Amino acid sequence: MKFNTDDMEWPTFLDEYEKLVFRMTIPRVMIDNATSSNATLVKIDSARKHGILLEAVQVLTDLNLSIKKAYVSCDGRWFMDVFHVTDLEGNKLTDKGFISYIEQSLGTIHYASSKSYNGLTALELTGTDRIGLLSEVFAVLSDLQCNVVEAKMWTHNGRIASLIHIKESQSGYPIEDSQKIDRIEARLRSVLKGDNDVRSAKTSVSMAVTHTERRLHQMMFADRDYERKPVIRTSNDTPRVSVLNCLEKGYSVVNIQCKDRTKLLFDVVCTLTDMQYVVFHATIDSAGDRAYLEFFIRHTDGIPISSDAEKQRVILCLQAAIERRASEGVRLELSTEDKQGLLADVTRTFRENGLNVTRAEISTTGESALNIFYITDARGNPVDSNIIESVREEIGWSNLKVKELPLINHQTADRDEPAVGVGGAMLLSLGSIFRRNLYSLGLIKSFS
Repeated sequence: MKFNTDDMEWPTFLDEYEKLVFRMTIPRVMIDNATSSNATLVKIDSARKHGILLEAVQVLTDLNLSIKKAYVSCDGRWFMDVFHVTDLEGNKLTDKGFISYIEQSLGTIHYASSKSYNGLTALELTGTDRIGLLSEVFAVLSDLQCNVVEAKMWTHNGRIASLIHIKESQSGYPIEDSQKIDRIEARLRSVLKGDNDVRSAKTSVSMAVTHTERRLHQMMFADRDYERKPVIRTSNDTPRVSVLNCLEKGYSVVNIQCKDRTKLLFDVVCTLTDMQYVVFHATIDSAGDRAYLEFFIRHTDGIPISSDAEKQRVILCLQAAIERRASEGVRLELSTEDKQGLLADVTRTFRENGLNVTRAEISTTGESALNIFYITDARGNPVDSNIIESVREEIGWSNLKVKELPLINHQTADRDEPAVGVGGAMLLSLGSIFRRNLYSLGLIKSFS
């Protein structure tokens, strides 16, 4: 199946030259369900542009697809990407309407925009995390008659970043009164500062339309969470990241081994892109619950990583990007009728029972609210089941349900494509497709 520009209806005002430029720049997409027995292959050919790989990965992850493998190659002006994808249950894609939608979405990534939040006011918050902080934030918004429509919150290394979309509770309109915006910012800044965060707490009203999760990465990166020591670490599974230089061909090679999970590739590519690195070649593979990623990169000015200090910074930033979404704790889902003060009441109950929210996703549709919270105890340990049941009883048994942490369904790797190795050995164990690409570019001799 191909996204064919010949079938498009062209606007009458486009001349033949403009049509040619459009054909050259629009990605060519093909969906292949025959090659692999356990995954659907999504193949993309596209003119090279900074961020184009991120845009493709972003489309796939936003459609709730799990990327099991990927091969990326660039000859300098043209990208060739192959993604092995499944749904979140590990099944191949069979719905023709959905497949067609994937083709259309990927075929227009050069011109697509991020999700629009028209009619809402966006708040960006960063500061030092602590027990009950989210409760205080939502209490302030409720007191100021602000209704939270969408929100996401991440914590990492003792820091918190949140992007909250709000509107006026009574009118339902975006908040445009500059005096009220100033009051909201001032009160939230006071909450974020607490007693010990006078310098780094930040609040702002954002007018830019940016992909929410990419913006959260940018906020935590700007907050330099990667430089901070973790306040609580409940897992010893730190991502293994190494950076080597292939000076003969002018690339830096980034190798990553970590626990596999959904949206892992998005988080890594997002960070490399926002750090102004271009991915020229890449191999991504998963085996069991482990993921192996290898990237051949250069800075946007064409120069590979030039110093040990820069290498260390890349390592720390990639580790942080992987860890931010690797939520600790129990997943609780609150599904109920939306009402003023709902989030303030629920998060206050968490605080009063000594529960810490490590990540949150808030969404409303019409009159219904679906809120997801990942919680631990105050020390970052798993929560006692009796406390969870007590909280459920207080909030409502039928409204608040305990869900397991998301599981990634791993399929057996295709036997004709070897898995990627670890560390420096990864240079010698590229997948067969990627190896053919490197050979055609004259690069494979460097790694023999």
